[in-house]
Amino acid sequence: MTWARAGAGIIAAMTLRARFVAADAARPAEPEPRPTLVWILTQLVPSPEVAAGKDSAAAASESVRFGLRWQVTPILYSFGINPRLSPWRALVVEPIVRQSGSIELYFSPELFVGSLDNPLLRGGVRSYFPLVGKGDDLSVSLGTSYTYMNGQSGVGYELGAYVLYGTLGIQLTYSPTLSPAQWITTFRFRYF
Repeated sequence: MTWARAGAGIIAAMTLRARFVAADAARPAEPEPRPTLVWILTQLVPSPEVAAGKDSAAAASESVRFGLRWQVTPILYSFGINPRLSPWRALVVEPIVRQSGSIELYFSPELFVGSLDNPLLRGGVRSYFPLVGKGDDLSVSLGTSYTYMNGQSGVGYELGAYVLYGTLGIQLTYSPTLSPAQWITTFRFRYF
């Protein structure tokens, strides 16, 4: 009788261990995205943009300027990824984490032809929402930002649409007090 109990105990322990091992195997691995040389180089690639607006509050003439935009995301919270993974990312953000549904703080310097010595500085909050294929095929964003250029500060409002895992997109930004760039259309290229 003692051997039977010991054998049953061993079988029970082996069964429980097998269940824990299977549960660990089913748990998704936590990614550890870190800045790499490739990531740094892709961050240096700017997104082209076109800005349109009045040259000054007194002038009635419209101007169009071409520019370049970069972006850094210090922190992002994703509400669209597997809930067993950490929703927080800093600096390096995988496309699926951003496009599947998230909210981010960002900083975006911009340079325009004709005013290279006065960059546009933008800091803001943006949220992404997946529309097709968990955001891989199509996602949209809404955002707001604080803008500063040539001694002028104000607020900006943004709407964007993205395809191909969020690597290609178009953003339309309206900053009512920011001349000569009240309207900015950015053709966004971004990987991480």
